[in-house]
Amino acid sequence: MSRDPVRLPGADVPRALAPRLAAPRNPRTLAPRLAALRSAAFRMRSRRTGVPDNDPMDATPHTRLGEHHAGLSLRERKKLRTRVAIRRATYRLIARAGYEATTVEQIAEAAEVSPSTVSRYFPVKEDIVLTDEYDQVMADVLRARPADEPALASLRFVIVEGLRSMLRDQPEEVYARTRLMVDVPSVRARTTESLSATARLLTRVLAERTDRDPAELELRLFVTTVLTALREVTVYWGERGFQDDVFDLVDRGMAVLGDLDPDA
Repeated sequence: MSRDPVRLPGADVPRALAPRLAAPRNPRTLAPRLAALRSAAFRMRSRRTGVPDNDPMDATPHTRLGEHHAGLSLRERKKLRTRVAIRRATYRLIARAGYEATTVEQIAEAAEVSPSTVSRYFPVKEDIVLTDEYDQVMADVLRARPADEPALASLRFVIVEGLRSMLRDQPEEVYARTRLMVDVPSVRARTTESLSATARLLTRVLAERTDRDPAELELRLFVTTVLTALREVTVYWGERGFQDDVFDLVDRGMAVLGDLDPDA
């Protein structure tokens, strides 16, 4: 039996955030509000843990995403705009009719492209809501981490800063995507393939840093384990209605992994 249509935040913003995200809920004002909340939470967590509250890398993914876009050719920027238009149209339609009732033909019409264009950019409908522009940025940030930093600490930094950036830039998409992962079996299943592509990219970067073969079993298992933990943290966050601090959940997930080391 199908569940209620997934709606974009507004009604689905976590109750813990609602008082601070009171009207107006214009999308242009939502992201800065969320960013302010995240900064406040970081400062509170810093006071609790003793870690300095001046996070020098806070804007790194956001900055690198802008740099990445600025370096694209005209043809690549056009392709990026098409991808973004398709994804935004998809979320609008899902918010109104639900995931299952939204067709590729409807998405194409709303995005003002042909159905074949949608299929060319996104082979299956699930990919529209699971892909974004952050994978290459995460790879760039990981590549820039200190060479002597433990691999798990580097990946944790990339995950946290990537999530922080997405909540700042695309809060509605983050909540909607997570709800879909919880509510729609086909989306959750496709997440495995999506994470696999991300894992291959990050594995190559770690291999470059350590002068290792990216096909090495231990390295592949290490990165895949970390990203699978992130997927489960995300699903848990959504299942509980976004009431938890997602960054605390990530910390808990990383603590379970403990001293996981690809060299062990």
